[in-house]
Amino acid sequence: MAPPATLLTDLSATAARRLLDAGELSAVELAEAHLARIAALDPDLGCYLHVMGEIARVQAAAADRRIGTGEAAPLTGIPVALKDVLCTTDAPTTAGSRILAGFRSPYDATVVARLRAEGAVLLGKANTDEFAMGSSNENSAYKPVRNPWHRERVPGGSSGGPAAAVGGGLATLALGSDTGGSIRQPAGFCGVVGVKPTYGRVSRYGLIAFASSLDQIGPFARTVEDAALLLSAIAGHDRQDATSVALPVPEFAALLSGGGDLGGVRVGVAREYAVDGMEPGVAAAVAAAVRRLESLGAEIVEVSLPHTEYALATYYITAPAEASANLARFDGVRYGAAVAAPTLRETYERTRGEGFGPEVKRRIMLGTYALSSGYYDAYYVKAQKVRTLIKQDFDRAWEAVDVIVAPTSPTVAFPLGARTADPYQMYLADVFTIPANMAGIPGISVPCGFSGGLPVGLQFLGKPFDEATMLKVAHAYEQAEPWHTMRPGANGPA
Repeated sequence: MAPPATLLTDLSATAARRLLDAGELSAVELAEAHLARIAALDPDLGCYLHVMGEIARVQAAAADRRIGTGEAAPLTGIPVALKDVLCTTDAPTTAGSRILAGFRSPYDATVVARLRAEGAVLLGKANTDEFAMGSSNENSAYKPVRNPWHRERVPGGSSGGPAAAVGGGLATLALGSDTGGSIRQPAGFCGVVGVKPTYGRVSRYGLIAFASSLDQIGPFARTVEDAALLLSAIAGHDRQDATSVALPVPEFAALLSGGGDLGGVRVGVAREYAVDGMEPGVAAAVAAAVRRLESLGAEIVEVSLPHTEYALATYYITAPAEASANLARFDGVRYGAAVAAPTLRETYERTRGEGFGPEVKRRIMLGTYALSSGYYDAYYVKAQKVRTLIKQDFDRAWEAVDVIVAPTSPTVAFPLGARTADPYQMYLADVFTIPANMAGIPGISVPCGFSGGLPVGLQFLGKPFDEATMLKVAHAYEQAEPWHTMRPGANGPA
């Protein structure tokens, strides 16, 4: 007998897999429970820009037939939300922007194609800051997303829709993109697990680009094991993405040990991550987590990442510069919205003026300025040199430690509207996540407690292409604490 419908949306992917394979639950039942919850809660939360209800039902029925033949893959029948920067042939892809209103892609992103091959059930396209530019999901051109733990708080960004969907029980798993923390920071705010893989581990083909040298697609889940399953499904070389790396993809979930012994594991604590302005509740939760790691047998080692203080400034030269180049393709001629005008130049200007929102315009202008004649060497070239120094800091740290632990964000989720008038304060939300993108290394955020009734995220950073060790340490910590079992409403404000 299947669990009550109200509990189906709380199942982890691994728990759902067991029930599906045992015939105690059907993929159709699981999909319908999620679609019903979306219908009930999403008008308030705003997690989805497009719900793929009929498509999900067809996929769920096909999943049940596949399960019946004994040929189910790990994600067959599992409900997944897709951040609306991932191209899909059967649903609009807007990147949260008016300039792509109604756009239908002629092809699927590679990660989407891999999920379809697994037999996953695609619930819909999840809300995002416009073109993935933001730290609160208030920059969506269509509607803001609200945090499932507190409706008057932000979910984080830019992948606020996928994070809130998993955190609120509106999806079992989700895919987001992380350019400067856009998976890990909302995962921390919404009390779920979020993984940014090593740059090159997952194909970016079919991801609407923000900053091509930084963007990476990754999973949201309720447990580290679920995130590991999803990562294995989407990772691997893709000939359509020249930056994807031809390395074997481990069965990450199979490498996770059931016990919590971290004996022999060296966990680095960077002295530069003790920044001014960190909320006391966040600092206390992270300090308690470090003590828990030590009690599990880990050796805690202080490391130095001296160029961390320059990471934020370096990012906000590099990312806008790349965005300036990437977003030049959106002119209303080939696809997306267009505003007619007497001349081609005026058509471009009016289309972009009306189609792009204020944050996207701000970053395009910053990036164009940094790339302009007379400023390129002073800003962009210098930023790339500092980026190299940031990577070298991590390279030296890996000689002494296996992973690095840090807060995911200096604060818990802040109120809606609290930082929209102050871009600098908004950008500071990513101060702990940006260095991993600059260095191209993997990172994961897991819940580590609460401050003022809101989730606190703990971040583990790993060596390049060593997601396995990072996931093992995160899993050991997760299993030693109750935080991943807590749900909005049942364990905190909603």
